[in-house]
Amino acid sequence: MSARLRRVVSSADSGASAVEYGLLVAGIAALIVGIVFVFGSFVTSIFEETCSGIREEASGQMTLETCPGTP
Repeated sequence: MSARLRRVVSSADSGASAVEYGLLVAGIAALIVGIVFVFGSFVTSIFEETCSGIREEASGQMTLETCPGTP
């Protein structure tokens, strides 16, 4: 009887592992989406400031028309 019980319990573990891995992947994906949502505007402002600085430095040397956020 105990051998049969062990077999049933061990076969049920593989299904639980797949569910646990699925939950882990879903949690990591949600974390990445949250981080991008929170820090997205911060990173965008850094790139816009960098582009503006390059444009100011190179104003006499070349034209930069493809900076994000420029009208």
